[in-house]
Amino acid sequence: MSSTFLFSSNIPTLSTSHYINFNKRDILLPIQATSNSISYPQQPSFNLNYLKREFSSHGVSFTELGSSYVMRLLSENGSAASILMPSGLITSYKPKMWHGSSIEVLHTCVSEGKSSDGGGVSIQGGVSLALNCVGEDGFLWSPLTWVLNDVNGSSDDSIQVEIVSQDISKMVEVKYNITLKPDTMISEVTVMNSRSSKLELTGSILTHLTVSTPDATYAYGLEGSNFVEKLPLMSEFCIIPTNLAKRKDTSPSRSWPLSSVKDLFAKRDVKETNKDNIGEEDDNYKHLSEDMSRIYTSAPRNFTIIDRGKRNSVMVGSKGFEELYMYSPGSSHESYGKYAYICVGQSAVLKPIRLGPERLWRGEQHLHNPNL
Repeated sequence: MSSTFLFSSNIPTLSTSHYINFNKRDILLPIQATSNSISYPQQPSFNLNYLKREFSSHGVSFTELGSSYVMRLLSENGSAASILMPSGLITSYKPKMWHGSSIEVLHTCVSEGKSSDGGGVSIQGGVSLALNCVGEDGFLWSPLTWVLNDVNGSSDDSIQVEIVSQDISKMVEVKYNITLKPDTMISEVTVMNSRSSKLELTGSILTHLTVSTPDATYAYGLEGSNFVEKLPLMSEFCIIPTNLAKRKDTSPSRSWPLSSVKDLFAKRDVKETNKDNIGEEDDNYKHLSEDMSRIYTSAPRNFTIIDRGKRNSVMVGSKGFEELYMYSPGSSHESYGKYAYICVGQSAVLKPIRLGPERLWRGEQHLHNPNL
């Protein structure tokens, strides 16, 4: 999705399951932030004039969209990012390239919404945070709705927005910092457990990287990494081929964005679970043409996705996470179409993060543009 599609003046008429290649044209859509398949909590109110007055001088602009709004981060070198609120979905990241223009890195899919009023559209893809917080006393909570808390930096160096989601009664807070630099976008999550008991965290920062086709795409730098083949992670913003999304054993609970490990795999037969393919990556230039869904348990902190079709590459790095999730829909789909993407996620799925009382945990993913 282009980072400017939310600010153009042309309004298209969408048909159900309509897909738009945002690398080729910029449009405005009447986006409804409430998803058609999950009930978000009541949206926090916001004052657009206050947001503009308080934060616009930092290289951030705001556009109202009905009962929601979009933040656009713009660096002086031309790199840009867009964030849809209150969902916190990063819909666009366009780094500046060596040839002078910028290129869209993220992949999004826009389809007609099914809201009660029959209007709006839903968006999938981009970069999203899918996180479960589980307490010893049966407490279960996920950050679904975000509020802008602060903006720091400047357009000539780095711009950082901090959005926050919290369960005050259960004393859990999640801060999500999104930082745009001239050649990098960083997504950093901090979980603060102010409870007197432990928390267990499962989830992922899920990123859909746009490619010409998986057949022209390679992952460089994963040789020697151990992996476990698993069913695709299902979250509210994941783009999953229809035939796979309808499988009963992958249908997630829609009460939170990412099914917990227990819910995701407990429905599978024990014999099937024992057949999980465990192996070691033997290819340092992994071709992603075949459909695959893996969790790498010993991946390096940095690796590169290379798209030979677009002659573009993105370096993916992480801190704090011990796992790397990678999903490819395979090359049987249309080039430059709905499933022309690779999904990567810094994750804690096989091994949840245990957070003690009065403790915090921090993890991050960064997308680096080596083509500047």
